[in-house]
Amino acid sequence: EPSDRRKEILKALESVERDSVAIAESFTSLFASLRKTLSQSTTTTADHMSCFNDAAGRLQECVLDASTKGNRFINSCLRLNEEMKGMEALATRLKILRRHVDALDSAVNRISHLP
Repeated sequence: EPSDRRKEILKALESVERDSVAIAESFTSLFASLRKTLSQSTTTTADHMSCFNDAAGRLQECVLDASTKGNRFINSCLRLNEEMKGMEALATRLKILRRHVDALDSAVNRISHLP
């Protein structure tokens, strides 16, 4: 009987050992898979961050360029506005000159049509 009991215990130990090895292999596979997935995820995240950084840099360059051009446009408009202020007086003088020319033309027409 003790011999049969030992055989059963040895069989149970062998079974526990096989199951332990299978569990250890399963954990090894799981950790390898997790390590690979984490590596891929980190690489992808780093690639995305690099891409985001490039896009943000290009956007910043475009915004600075547009801002510079916008400031030039505003300054040109301000200069034009200052120059146009003098045009009002010139326009008034031209209107007066036009009236004088029209009056002179009318007078010349009257004189030239005298009988």
